[in-house]
Amino acid sequence: MFQRLREDIGCIFERDPAARNTFEVLTTYPGLHAVLWHRLNHRLWGAGLKWLARWLSILARWFTGVEIHPGARIGRRFFIDHGQGVVIGETAEIGDDCTLYQGVTLGGTSWQKGKRHPTLGNNVVVGAGAKVLGPITLGEGARVGSNAVVVKDVPPGATVVGIPGRVVKKMNETDAQRRKDFAKKIGFDAYGTTQDMPDPVANAINALLDHVHVMDARMEAMSAAIKHMGGKVEDIKLPELETYSVDEDIKRTPPE
Repeated sequence: MFQRLREDIGCIFERDPAARNTFEVLTTYPGLHAVLWHRLNHRLWGAGLKWLARWLSILARWFTGVEIHPGARIGRRFFIDHGQGVVIGETAEIGDDCTLYQGVTLGGTSWQKGKRHPTLGNNVVVGAGAKVLGPITLGEGARVGSNAVVVKDVPPGATVVGIPGRVVKKMNETDAQRRKDFAKKIGFDAYGTTQDMPDPVANAINALLDHVHVMDARMEAMSAAIKHMGGKVEDIKLPELETYSVDEDIKRTPPE
């Protein structure tokens, strides 16, 4: 029991930089309180004291804002960050080292008895406001973006975003490096955006980089062909784009 408690507290220090000391975590973290209540309620449920388990789970919801059915199976080092509005259904199964943020629902899509809630593998992270619905499986290391609605299985290590949830395709290292090198060549900085971000602006910028890269390659091939035929092509160095941060922009603005 105390080993589990130490693990639950330790995982909070690992995943929440706001945690300062053990006393603070024990007394002010509703996510931890909800997990501790559930450990007790799940034992009562398994012992056949189902009404008492349900009543205590309702009491825990009043105090923590987190609703966990006593029948749900939860692994070790489970962390609910903030906690408010989290709902975990009766037949949900959660592996070890998982993290849920506020407003997450692990719910069902059917009124039929039996398995009707999700199964989360180890090391799964579900972002704020996300809904994972039905008897689906999220593979080990899966990530669910904030406010996503997931109704289909998610492979291990995948990232899911959007409504309905869709797996974000991860670019291979060769293509990612090519895009980065070309952006540097034309003097463009993508402001830290990554190729798998769900941000439509970032996706548009990355698609534009790919398009310009193809056009640049074609122009170089045409120039080489013209030179091979004896034509003259002037070599003009591409001008570098000047980029600076908002802070630098403020510094450059003269005071009124």
